[in-house]
Amino acid sequence: MEQFFKIKQRGSTVSTEVVGGLTTFLAMAYIVAVNPAILADAGVPFTAGLTATCVGAAIMTLVMGLVTNRPLALASGMGINAVVAYGMCASLGIYWRIAMAVVFLEGIVILGLVLGGLRKAVMDAIPVDLRHAIGIGIGLFIAFIGLKGAGLVIADESTLIALGPLGEPTSIVALCSLIVAIILTILGVRGGLLISIVVAVLIGIPLGVTSLPTEWSFGLDFSAFAAPFQSVDGTLAIVQVFAQPALLLFVFSLLMSDFFDTMGTVLAVARQGDFVDKKGNVEDIQPILMVDSAAAAVGGFMGASSITTFVESTSGVAAGARTGLSNVVVAILFLFCAFMAPIFGMVSSAATCGALVVVGYLMMTDIGDISWKEPEMAFPAFLIIVGIPFTYSITNGIGLGFIAYVILMVARGRIASVKPLMWVSALAFLLMFIFV
Repeated sequence: MEQFFKIKQRGSTVSTEVVGGLTTFLAMAYIVAVNPAILADAGVPFTAGLTATCVGAAIMTLVMGLVTNRPLALASGMGINAVVAYGMCASLGIYWRIAMAVVFLEGIVILGLVLGGLRKAVMDAIPVDLRHAIGIGIGLFIAFIGLKGAGLVIADESTLIALGPLGEPTSIVALCSLIVAIILTILGVRGGLLISIVVAVLIGIPLGVTSLPTEWSFGLDFSAFAAPFQSVDGTLAIVQVFAQPALLLFVFSLLMSDFFDTMGTVLAVARQGDFVDKKGNVEDIQPILMVDSAAAAVGGFMGASSITTFVESTSGVAAGARTGLSNVVVAILFLFCAFMAPIFGMVSSAATCGALVVVGYLMMTDIGDISWKEPEMAFPAFLIIVGIPFTYSITNGIGLGFIAYVILMVARGRIASVKPLMWVSALAFLLMFIFV
């Protein structure tokens, strides 16, 4: 095990990797309940969606751990599942199997880009300041997700957002999670984030926030598997994608989202996990991108929506995970969850609030590394940092920053410093903002 995962070499231990894997899983366990519910709105049977979600996440998380030996967990991505359910199935009225075929094709295309070296080349073309900004913006995004999911930040008609009612049971659980997570982090307690989640779950039981299991389900439903190659009205679902030009636009939209969401997530996790070099390049990025790209296609094939690298992996890395062994833990739990969903459904958004906020704080520490005295770098970085949480989209925030970077570099007479792929990326984002 040591020879394969290089645990000691990376300054970790088996117990630390297990704790890191548990922490990552608990931070992203919500997807087990949320994704099947969203896919059910698209017409996917709930049990089929649950099986596809859990089995798909388990397989691709395990593959990522074994192939790359990095603590990057994968599952069906939030946002893309909504596009499938509401953007395609609800708005266009297409059958869910056809929507999964769109996801499958997007995964094949993006895998081709990785094999051709384009995806890595784009990452290498991004200035270091913007790479720092992406990680910081995602940190704020993670913290916002934690606060919003716990009800500490709520929608408000007059001010858009506001502080939630602190006396509510959900808020009390979230505050306990937050206090425990912060204190244990400051004290340097290993597994502090995991402890904060467990404590919050226990506190939530008498307060009615933690939902205790009411029924057990041990069955698996594989009816969503091979969805793109199932027949819809006598024709394969994947064939029908090419008969509807509007769906090809969705392929492009999902491609942009997957391309840059993963890029931002990997950069953020890599910085937290110390596998970036002095120039800000992620070590062994090519196999990471290959697995992530293949996961998108696998997600469409299995009927789980696009499977992608989860930004919640940063919580496990913050808990000490440094190798693919933590992925093995996450994969086992996802597979177990396919049979025992009610147990893991006990972990509420309020219980993970503290872990996500602390991760956001840790990711903010790079803010001093940005060249704030160079406006052509600083302003695009600023747009990325605020754009990601304010638009509730990693892709949109990165796009705003990339476009601003190219414009300002031209304005400052530094055209030669802009790498060709940054021009291409900025143009692609501009087209996406205009037409998608």
